Amino acid sequence: MVTPMSTLAELCIVACSEAFRGNGEVIATGVGPVPRLGAGLAKLTHSPGLMMTDGEAYLVEQPVPLGPRGDCKPRFAGHLPFSRFFDSAVWTGRRHAMVTPTQIDRFGQINLSQLGGTHKQPKTQMLGVRGFPGNTIYHPNSFFFPAHSPRVFVPGEVDMVSGVGYNPARRVPGGNYSGIDLRRIVTNLCVMDFAGPDNAVRVVSLHPGVRFAEVQEVTGFLLIDAVEGETSTPTDEQLAIIAQLDPHGIRAGAIKDNPPARRAA
Repeated sequence: MVTPMSTLAELCIVACSEAFRGNGEVIATGVGPVPRLGAGLAKLTHSPGLMMTDGEAYLVEQPVPLGPRGDCKPRFAGHLPFSRFFDSAVWTGRRHAMVTPTQIDRFGQINLSQLGGTHKQPKTQMLGVRGFPGNTIYHPNSFFFPAHSPRVFVPGEVDMVSGVGYNPARRVPGGNYSGIDLRRIVTNLCVMDFAGPDNAVRVVSLHPGVRFAEVQEVTGFLLIDAVEGETSTPTDEQLAIIAQLDPHGIRAGAIKDNPPARRAA
């Protein structure tokens, strides 16, 4: 049987799924097509203990496919309204979210609120901080970025701190920061973590055909080269599960032009 050529989006979905490996019985929240498919793939392969929601008000036994559901009927496992979700998952640390903010800095601080200008008069107003101040204090977080660039991985600090990171200058004396747990960053070029000295960002794998120097060139701060090899390309089994979870091919629009997973020489 001829193995279908995997795309960069599918490779990133597999890389995102690895961020949830071994998490145990926590709610896996993937925000956006690639993180959501990554969480679903993890649930159906290496981490069956993960809990998932339908994105509305219920826990589900199996990940809910993206897009129009047609004849698909979610297997509900329990009622989980908004208030209960906070009590049972967010504030207890029993959640791992993977999100896509607008900016991130070397401390892992994130921004999805505003760009440029001042707090009172920003150049560009976005969503606001939303729930990120609490999310980043109480439970683990990972990140996905479809376009790795210095506008995303900024020098200095993000324009507005919407989510807490490891910046010692931002720590309030007596504050409890023990719950801050930033884990993985997956981009269209590589996989990174925060396991360097003082939580410095490390590159741990490069997508096929990408060089470390190329990643550093489009990052606004210094990275640690901890590359152990190439990011794994999807297996036939993983591709079949991804297709099952995304029957309408929404993943193809997550990364510009969605090139092959292995970059041509």
